[in-house]
Amino acid sequence: MAAELTTTLRDHVGRETPLYFAERLTEHYRNKSRTTGDGPEIYLKREDLGHSGSHKMNNALAQAMIARRLGCSRVVAATGAGQHGVATAAACAKLSLECTVFMGTTDIEKQSSNVLSMKLLGAQVSSLEGTFQDASSEAIRNWVENLQTTYYLSGTVVGPHLSPVMVREFQSVIGKETRKQAKRLWGGKPDVLVAFVGSGSNALGLFHEFVGDEDVRLVGVEAAGLGLDSGKHSATLAVGDVGVLEYPGVGPEISFLKETGRVEFYTATDKEAIQDWRGIIPALEASHALAFLDKLVPILHDGAKVIVNCSGRGDKDIDTLIKRGNPSSLSRVTKINHFSLNISLINYFHVRSKSLATMSLMIITVLSGTESQRLWLEKKHY
Repeated sequence: MAAELTTTLRDHVGRETPLYFAERLTEHYRNKSRTTGDGPEIYLKREDLGHSGSHKMNNALAQAMIARRLGCSRVVAATGAGQHGVATAAACAKLSLECTVFMGTTDIEKQSSNVLSMKLLGAQVSSLEGTFQDASSEAIRNWVENLQTTYYLSGTVVGPHLSPVMVREFQSVIGKETRKQAKRLWGGKPDVLVAFVGSGSNALGLFHEFVGDEDVRLVGVEAAGLGLDSGKHSATLAVGDVGVLEYPGVGPEISFLKETGRVEFYTATDKEAIQDWRGIIPALEASHALAFLDKLVPILHDGAKVIVNCSGRGDKDIDTLIKRGNPSSLSRVTKINHFSLNISLINYFHVRSKSLATMSLMIITVLSGTESQRLWLEKKHY
């Protein structure tokens, strides 16, 4: 299976993903933070460029292969932001497995584009009242009731053993590639690794390879929401209490790394995370990691090599950004990209059938199309 997975990650997912020197971002912080010296160099591990648009595909594809090897014909999963749902749907489509993704109504409202993607990939999206915690409980319940035919595909480093270990192991390809790429690019190791921490899958994917390298700083960034004092945040490790939860928000290994001091934890607010990242629209999760550069870069030495895990692309968050009143510079970009995304869907449907093309026109009208864009579509006879 290892050889098959390696080959499929390369040919189907697009690994290895680039370790990209963010020249404009480096220049931005050089001008902003210093009067002399060259400042640190900032690199992005571009997980957003892989198939399905996030790091989630690394784990989803591997576990779907396990499901097939176990003789299961059906996969169930739970998703919050939708990235794991899309990755699972794509992996199941690749391997001819039936797929059901459970998703809370709260998340469905925020992630309509990912819901559409899952359905286009052939998955059944089962909605239920609540959030990711409720969806996870329902997915596990469904799995237990259908053990002979069904595999539960976890996307987070939480939950029952072996789930946290499997997810971390399959995501560790990120850090393994990063070590090789750093050696190739500058002949050494990175000085600082930065990753957003939700449950911990993308962070552990980057960090695990370097836990034993004491000269490499590992920095996790949690979402501070409207502020740590507001009560509206998800900074579990920064300000949370030790205890037993029905469904933990952060995995045991990342919690251990916090307790031992191996990983430093900080936060970024919503306002700090919504910025113009100079040519890239990262997922809001990755945006928090990038936002922490404002505080990190000024204290680093010249020439320090900083790698930020860009764990996913931001297509899924465009509606949220627009509703929240994102910066005007981003607003211009997101509206263009949203329109382009919808045009791509329409072109795809058009070659399939006229009726599907009509359905696509309805989708773009509801989503982000302006009056002039809709008129353009009508002239194209969609």
